[in-house]
Amino acid sequence: MFSASDVKELRERTGAGMMDCKKALDASNGDMEKAIDWLRENGMAKAEKKGSRIAAEGITNIKVDGNKAVILEVNSETDFVAKNAEFQSFVEKLTDVIFNSDVTTVEDALELSTGSETVSEMITAAIAKIGEKLSFRRFERITKTDSQVFGAYSHMGGKIGSLVLLEGANEEVAKDVAMHIAAMRPAYLTSKDVPEEVLNREKDVMREQLLKEGKPEDKVEQILVGKVNKYYQDVCLVDQIYIKAEDKETVGKFVKTNGGEILNMVRYEVGEGIEKKQENFAEEVMNQIHG
Repeated sequence: MFSASDVKELRERTGAGMMDCKKALDASNGDMEKAIDWLRENGMAKAEKKGSRIAAEGITNIKVDGNKAVILEVNSETDFVAKNAEFQSFVEKLTDVIFNSDVTTVEDALELSTGSETVSEMITAAIAKIGEKLSFRRFERITKTDSQVFGAYSHMGGKIGSLVLLEGANEEVAKDVAMHIAAMRPAYLTSKDVPEEVLNREKDVMREQLLKEGKPEDKVEQILVGKVNKYYQDVCLVDQIYIKAEDKETVGKFVKTNGGEILNMVRYEVGEGIEKKQENFAEEVMNQIHG
């Protein structure tokens, strides 16, 4: 009668919860417009028309307690709302719900019960109250053993959040590494984590650059070795020069010197990868005049 993509479209158009969208489509025999009317009639589409807006601001949040940690990103449309106490309280509540669950995907997280409502319904209610499109974009939960330590760091009021897991060392070292991750944007933990297709693409670019610089073809592959190592220094955490180091010590060596090993890292920067709408204020004013 209706498909999962119909449910997704209805959610995006109305901001209503997944279960409510399913009920609406069921009640309207899969008719999209009738389903929207059903949600409106039942007071579940207060967030209608906000679904098409772009939410690229917001905050990251981290919770660490005992042997569990969670990091997540929630987006809003404006930085003003991201700094709003009500929005931040909503993010804290969402963080607690995710922290105390065992879900691994945002889709499953949206179906979690908070006691009186699902996460999806909680988001819809927050949208209606705050008046902006809000989006629960991503999260990661990490567990550790007693011999391991977490390091967490939040920068610029949550604009950047980083979480790292070390075997051995201590929390102070872990926090220093988390600060480094926030500042230096490593894309991978080690060179082994760089996907083969990514590395090959980088090599192709480097090769072309060297040939255009006039380097002899028989020397290019030899020069490429050094360039690849430099690439690893740029994008791999363990190979990056530690920001507090005075002797060009790598992050990997810094942690090892302190009796540890880096096992995992997560770095979220608010809005990264989201195509932000370029506002044309002159056009917007004209539209309002002629609207």
